[in-house]
Amino acid sequence: MTYPFKRSQRPKQLYKVRFMSRAMASSSSPQATSPRSRTEVAETSSDNRGDISQTQPHLSVDELSSDAESAEEEVWQDEPTSPVTMTTTYQIPSLFTQQPPIQDVLVTETSEKQDDVVDICIPFLSAQSDEFSYYNEHGVPHLLREKHINFCHKQLHPLPAPFTKADAARPWFFYWTLTALSALGEDVAQYRERLISTVTPLQNSTGGFGGGHGQMSHLATTYATVLSLAMVGGDDAIDIIDRQAMWQWLSRLKQSDGGFQMSIGGEVDVRGAYCAAMLVKLLRLPLHLAEGSPAKADDFDLFTGLGEYVSRCQTYEGGIASRPDTEAHGAYAFCALACLCILGDPRVTLPKYLDVPTLISWLSSRQYAPEGGLAGRTNKLVDGCYSHWIGGCWPLLDACLAGSPETEEITHNDSIYNREALTRYILCCGQDTTKRGGLRDKPGMFSDGYHTCYLLAGLSSAQYKWSLQAPADDSITSLGWTSEKYPREQDSCPQIFDEENRIKSIHPVYVIPEGIAERVMQYCDDQERFS
Repeated sequence: MTYPFKRSQRPKQLYKVRFMSRAMASSSSPQATSPRSRTEVAETSSDNRGDISQTQPHLSVDELSSDAESAEEEVWQDEPTSPVTMTTTYQIPSLFTQQPPIQDVLVTETSEKQDDVVDICIPFLSAQSDEFSYYNEHGVPHLLREKHINFCHKQLHPLPAPFTKADAARPWFFYWTLTALSALGEDVAQYRERLISTVTPLQNSTGGFGGGHGQMSHLATTYATVLSLAMVGGDDAIDIIDRQAMWQWLSRLKQSDGGFQMSIGGEVDVRGAYCAAMLVKLLRLPLHLAEGSPAKADDFDLFTGLGEYVSRCQTYEGGIASRPDTEAHGAYAFCALACLCILGDPRVTLPKYLDVPTLISWLSSRQYAPEGGLAGRTNKLVDGCYSHWIGGCWPLLDACLAGSPETEEITHNDSIYNREALTRYILCCGQDTTKRGGLRDKPGMFSDGYHTCYLLAGLSSAQYKWSLQAPADDSITSLGWTSEKYPREQDSCPQIFDEENRIKSIHPVYVIPEGIAERVMQYCDDQERFS
């Protein structure tokens, strides 16, 4: 910059002072990009412009004419018309900053929407978006932790009138918010008393929890309620669950084909398989069927035929559908895998009931470039919620691929999906940067509790590596899971996020913070048995 100034001594003499800056050298490489300029003006004289890269930063002081008017002209006469810019270079692989190298020439409504999403995401992924004030050397912004925490706390306060149409989903609001707050490091025990008083009336005497007052019990809302009670902690939270009535209700939901209805007289799908298996295992319920079960038969229990039912839900694509002979969907893939991991050691159950190679192929095809995010179905757009529904499948498959339970665990350093890409999508494209906070489907969409929960669950999955350390029998299934921070020293990939942006680990099967499921199981094991 140029500054005219006067010395205090007489005679008065004017000087021209310039800051001379050496231009920053480019660190260009196949995986380096300079998408965003942070400009500092470093104006230099014209005769120095040719070898500016060799000039060390310094101050240049030149005498000016003693005449003020002439001095004013001299200040600007040899300044360059364009400033020299200093550009911050980010280490962003070109995979995330360019259009896909191969595109179908057939233009459809679907392909046009896909192109629109790519156009929206590239500025965020290439560190060109003005929504963030900071990018690290990898072009990744901070996790806006405080904004997201504030957003979540607001979700547990009275909501506007339009939310009355979501009354049947009230337990899900509790679960999404408490999971997100826990992942962000907040102590959710502060909500224990409120949660207990709110969900107690939702429990029906016949077992299970409804979505609202006077509503029939449903597996989805029961799943959300029980996990919410587990997260707030305390024996009193678990004690409100009528475990015997829960067992009797689940027995009535059990079907002779191995699956579970979502509610009495309701649909049968793979969600029911996962939710029911989780409740049986977490609450340590008896496996034999209670009287009144439509599936009551000799040698038939709550888990009988469940693996076979899940197997019939795998499609010709390799993915998992909600029920046999329907379309594969990412959320059902997670439900199927988590259910099988509860039934037994995934190194045994997954290959037994699923075509694992075709499932891996289908799941891999759901991760797109340049977005890096995940889509729930074939030919669909990326959506932040699949950061969990698809991203959460990989730790379960990792356990399956680790080797048989009789052999020493096989370890591999590289991921079978692109963790870096998913992390970039979540932190660059998934954050609502307005004062609202929270996380979202994609840029241009509003944040909500559902996406906030599942983007954070996906981020946690990308930031930790899970393994099943112990053989899984009935007493230890789902208890042998342990996590370690990722990437580790032996991994062949850089850590692209700042360590301060690491969140808490989320259990890959129960999707609540690590350690909680184990405590609940132990508490239920210590309670009086019933049958």
